[in-house]
Amino acid sequence: QVQLVQFGGGLVQPGGSLRLSCASSGIILGSYVMGWYRQVPGHERELVATFTSDGNTNYGDSVKGRCTITADNNGLSVSLHMNSLKPEDTAVYFCHGRDRRGDYWGQGTQVTVSS
Repeated sequence: QVQLVQFGGGLVQPGGSLRLSCASSGIILGSYVMGWYRQVPGHERELVATFTSDGNTNYGDSVKGRCTITADNNGLSVSLHMNSLKPEDTAVYFCHGRDRRGDYWGQGTQVTVSS
């Protein structure tokens, strides 16, 4: 059974930074993708960043240049560092994992950017 457990989030002031972490268990290593998405009520889930097993990273257009995704322990955990946060970064952030069996999601964590 695959589990993705998220840590971090909360209230951040505009211009500030945050770090989200996600610890996975049960992911089949070898060929996988780990990453982060976010969702605002009434909108589709949006790509924030992904990290693939071959070391490639991909970022959503709205966060490019402000965001870094890193993976530790052979992809068993991923972290998302965001800076220069804006009110429009306010959303529920979800950790995502994919292996040859399917897609998996973390429990979601609220990030609110507000003064």
